[in-house]
Amino acid sequence: MNKRTLAAVATALAATITLGAAGCSGSKHPAGGQGAHGGKNPATANQGAVVGGTPQKGGTLTVLSNQDFTHLDPARNWVMGDMDFGTRLLYRTLVTYKAEPGAKGGELTPDLAKDLGSSSNGARTWTFKLKKGLKYEDGSSITAQDIKYNVERSFSPDLPGGPDYAARYLAGAEGYQGPAQGKHLDSVKTPDDHTIVFELRKPFAEFPYATVLPTFAPVPKAQDKGPQYDNRPFSSGPYKIESYDRDKRLVLVRNTHWDPNTDQVRKAYPDKVVVTMGLKANQIDDRLIAASGADASAVPWGKLRPESTPKVLTKADVKARLLAESTNCTEMVQMHTGRAPFDSMKVRQAVQYALDREAIVTASGGPALNDVATAYMPGPLFGGKQPDTLKIPATGDVEKAKQLLKEAQKADGFATSITVSNGDKGVGEAIQQSLGRAGIKVTIETVDPSAFYDTIGDTKNRTDLVYTGWCPDYPSGSTFLPFVFDGRYIKEKGNSGNHSLFRDQPTMKRMDDIAAMTDAQQAGNAWRELDGQILAKAPTAPAVIERMPLLLGTNIAGAFGHTSFGGQIDYATVGLKDPAKSEN
Repeated sequence: MNKRTLAAVATALAATITLGAAGCSGSKHPAGGQGAHGGKNPATANQGAVVGGTPQKGGTLTVLSNQDFTHLDPARNWVMGDMDFGTRLLYRTLVTYKAEPGAKGGELTPDLAKDLGSSSNGARTWTFKLKKGLKYEDGSSITAQDIKYNVERSFSPDLPGGPDYAARYLAGAEGYQGPAQGKHLDSVKTPDDHTIVFELRKPFAEFPYATVLPTFAPVPKAQDKGPQYDNRPFSSGPYKIESYDRDKRLVLVRNTHWDPNTDQVRKAYPDKVVVTMGLKANQIDDRLIAASGADASAVPWGKLRPESTPKVLTKADVKARLLAESTNCTEMVQMHTGRAPFDSMKVRQAVQYALDREAIVTASGGPALNDVATAYMPGPLFGGKQPDTLKIPATGDVEKAKQLLKEAQKADGFATSITVSNGDKGVGEAIQQSLGRAGIKVTIETVDPSAFYDTIGDTKNRTDLVYTGWCPDYPSGSTFLPFVFDGRYIKEKGNSGNHSLFRDQPTMKRMDDIAAMTDAQQAGNAWRELDGQILAKAPTAPAVIERMPLLLGTNIAGAFGHTSFGGQIDYATVGLKDPAKSEN
């Protein structure tokens, strides 16, 4: 497929999803990934707009966080916020998203590559030419071989949890275990230092979208330290790591070898970026509301807590500093379909009917910042709004749930447990109370956000239920349903997306049929139809579409919620109004 055809496909995809109207599993809502733990357009916060004007160069941007990163190693980075941070500040990828608010933030632009790639062999072969003058933090050149190496290391068993597009699409990738034993993928070719060619096992017209992901960032072999690389990724972006004290503090300083002339996206306004971790979420909210001292130059890592919302929305000057872009991600109660009693479809359907989604919306911050979910894929993938095929009341239908449990020989109910992130404890309690009405007794297990995905990704030792979500990696149903419901890619450790462990042959067969379609509109309609078919089999219960409410310090400029990164602040362009104030 030539570039002109690709442009037509991209246009069709863009028409399928309006990102500006707005998840990965925090959730990891990888852009397609696991989502971070949006909804109505509340007119109570800034959407699709830049807050604070144009930043000035210099100063220290502070990020206040209640957690460490899940992963910064680009081979393992597949959580929305982590991807935003990593790919905007520390490393570059072949292609990236534009640094624009609203719908334009869903458009692709070249990054390390000169263009969006060219295809041949019926979209089974993709070739990218790298720009000249690309440098690492030590001044050495970035090569095509370094990108190939990171793609290969993403297969390593000791580096789980990252995007698996390479495993799904590269020819000859079955059984590959990474480059540790000197074995390489013949389907990734580097004829010279500035050319990389990918041979796919099936047509993939959307491949340039996949190259936005950190898998397609460069890692020089000489710098690779296996799992320890997570602590010190080697920079190809505008900043490098000065220090990283896990769970406490990360300090980034300028990479003096980064050349802005090669970079159309990153502005790198601050001189330094400091991430302060281990804070209590409510403490972060109160500090940003007050915005005194260094906190005036701070942004939050996580969303505004529900109990803090009234303090913000009732004060016009504070409300003016609130972003609330949609995460474009669907939060779900995912049930272990391979383990009794959730191997029974009627039991799973009972959970769908018992669930009080209205209570979960309230626990997540209220209807001003959330919407009840009625399908799996987010509304934009349906052309604007999720359909409601099951017609279950938002508060649930307890009698119907009890009837389904009786039909499943569980009339007396049963006991089970759910894992939620620490920040979602209130959501866990809402789930516990609503399922309890039908006789399902739920024990809540909370996990620190930085360990959440590793915990629920351990398929042998995890709880029956988990609460997490998924976001499309790019505007196509192919980045949602297959990742959440294709049983062929379930891993024992580091499992991502398919946390219901759903293995349904008709579903997987239909996914393959849709993937083979060459007409984007036909495929889009087919994904929408399949969404309803899977929903009827109830591997998970959709709960909420959330926004990402983020309160900014008074000295912050150039900030907006980037729809392709789950509504997180785009770190490519954020900075300070007055850099001198950040040093006081």
